[in-house]
Parts: sequence; C-alpha cells; structure tokens
Amino acid sequence: MKVIVVGGGVAGAAGAIALRRIGAEVTVYEAYEDPAGQVGSFLSLASNGLRVLDELGCLEEVQRSGFDVARQRMWGSSGKLLGDVPRGRLTADPLHSVTLMRADLVAVLRARAARSGARIVTGERLVGAVTTQDGVRAEFASGRVAEADLLIGADGIWSTTRTVLDPSAPAPAYAGLYSISGVAENVGVEQGTFNMVFARNGAFIHLPAPDGSLWWSAQVAAAERPELNGVGDAEWLDRLSDLYRFEELPQAILKATTSVHRPTPMHVLPEVPVRHNDRIALVGDAGHPVGAGQGASMAIEDALVLAQTVAGTATIADGLRRYDQRRRARIAKLVRSAASNRDAKTAGPIARRLNDLIMPIFFRHFYEKATGWLYSHDLGTLSTPTEAPVRGRESGGRSTRPAF
Repeated sequence: MKVIVVGGGVAGAAGAIALRRIGAEVTVYEAYEDPAGQVGSFLSLASNGLRVLDELGCLEEVQRSGFDVARQRMWGSSGKLLGDVPRGRLTADPLHSVTLMRADLVAVLRARAARSGARIVTGERLVGAVTTQDGVRAEFASGRVAEADLLIGADGIWSTTRTVLDPSAPAPAYAGLYSISGVAENVGVEQGTFNMVFARNGAFIHLPAPDGSLWWSAQVAAAERPELNGVGDAEWLDRLSDLYRFEELPQAILKATTSVHRPTPMHVLPEVPVRHNDRIALVGDAGHPVGAGQGASMAIEDALVLAQTVAGTATIADGLRRYDQRRRARIAKLVRSAASNRDAKTAGPIARRLNDLIMPIFFRHFYEKATGWLYSHDLGTLSTPTEAPVRGRESGGRSTRPAF
C-alpha cells in the first residue's frame, strides 16, 4: 500500500510511523523545511498520548526530550488554590505527563519516521487532490504530482486537504483568545508542577524547567483579534503587565522574563462533517482541533487508530469508515470539554467568583471520575503485516494484497 501524508508536524510524523509499522510505503510532503510550529512554544502530552507513543516505539525518546510534570495546580485571580491534581493522568497512573518544546517533539517523531523507512519531502504544499478508480492523485504548488492508494491530511487547522474533501467545509474562527509565551529566570516555583491562574483577563500558565528557568504562557481574553505585527517584545511585556496587574505571581514572572515568543491567535473550528472519503482521511487538527492540552495527544491517537483500521479491514474505504466511527464520539466529547475550559478562561467577574467556589469542590471530589474516560483510554496494539491483512488498490470490486 502506497500512502501520501500531507503535513510533517506531530500528526503527520506520527501517522507515518504507524503506517510504516503495518508495512505501508509512506511519503510525507511538508510545506516548510521546519514544520515544528512557532519557535519557543511548548506543549504537554497526557498519559493517553504517551501510551500510544510507547506502542509506536517513541516514548523514551520523547521523555528524554522533555521533562515529567507530576502535578497540576489551578489558582484563582486572588491567589486562592482551587485544585491540586495529577497532571494529565489519573492518580494511580505512574506515567507522568511530559512537557517539551513542540519543535523537539516534531524532531523526535520525524527522525523516527525516517528511520522506519518513511520518505520526507519538504518544500511541497498541497494544492489539490482527486480520487481515481485505483487510488488518489495529489498535486503540489511546485507542479509535482504524486499518486498513491491513500492520502492522509495532517496539514493542521488551515488544512487544504479538508477543503479538497469538502469545498464547503467550515473555516477556523478566532476563539476570543490569543497566546503569548516566554521564559523567565530566578522565579522560585516548585519543580514538577504545572500551574494555571484563572486571571481576570485570561489564563496564565507557568511551570519550572529542569535548567532552573520558568516557562510561561499567557492566554489572553480579547473579544477582537489583536493586531500582532509591528509590536516588539518590550511592548508585549508592557501590555501583559497591565492585563495581569491584579495577579501577584504572573506579575513577578513577567518582570523576570528574559525572552518572549511571538503571539498567536487561538482558533476554533466547527464540527467537520466530512472527514474522509474512500481514499482520503483527516487526522489531528485538520479534522478536529480540540485544545484543552490534548491537541498533540489526540493527533497521536488518530495515527494509531488509522493504522489499526486500515490494517484490519478488507479495503481502504472500509478502514477509513471504521477509523471515523472509532474517533468521532471521543473527539466530540473532548471538544465539548475544551469549550468549557475556554469559557473558564474568558469568564467575567461573576462567573470567576462562582468558579472560585465550585472548582475546589469539583477537583476534590469529582475530578478522577470526570477525567477517567480521557486518561484511561486504551487503544490497544498495532498489528504488523504478518499479523493482519492490509489491502491496497481495489479494482473491479476486488481487493488485492500488496507486496510490501
């Protein structure tokens, strides 16, 4: 089976690894030389995503590229502790959440994909694709044309593949938040703890890195999408200092900041009605940007399930239908959870006071039950070509098994 993967970020690289594991011939086409995302941005992987990385053989490399974060603490604007829970896992799970730079995660996954035999081509942007009787043909801005049995759209929230599948597909919309991150020095915060302050003007996240620095990210509530160009680091820090003037610790962190990374508007995407046809499927943010700290983990889950279903069904079309069936309900539930999370970050003064009263009760008595479905989810193992049939090109209603 020959596969084109469009996008070489987290979703695309993980998809390439999983598809190589079932014996597919995989080529990844990536528009950028370095698809790691904005410089300096960081992300966290929860236990559900880490278990998939273990199945894909990448867990130890990812853990070495980041650091464990055992606990998560939520704080009110007044400095009141609202909750202290395990970070990205259930209490009994020894697999701690890992935080790392997005660039480092992409680098690990791309290197593993290349070692597994995937071909990675950079500088190629998809402009169109059509399905044929025998497969799919992809066209790129350079004029390159590639043909395969299957095309995977892992090209992010601004996905071209999504509009290839459905020209009337929904477009991303500004979410009422923008994010700006940085690094501070000489701020004493307990190691191994992820902290989120529900501030008056948006959430403020901070956690200490092993080198003694402190990574932070401000998710600023702003009804109108801000103008981001032409604003220097010093001006951004001044703006943030004013926005977070009511919160003592964020103020101290901003004053101790030594570097600032460019801001990014945050976007939401309505439910995508068409996520696949008989030869094309979406993974990761191309089909469902979820937020809530689960974007990377959900993309990695997608990769495993896609490979499982394609390997375990009679035809590629059957596999893609099964893939969508297995993923749709879980993603929809997480999207609803992410919306609640986003609402808490943009809450007004009355809602914030209610949160200060309700959140301690929730985290103390209901957190484990409320998150069990997310963190304990087990997708199982990935069969090798000798363990499960993988069907390639269909012709005349019959399927033939390719020689891998």
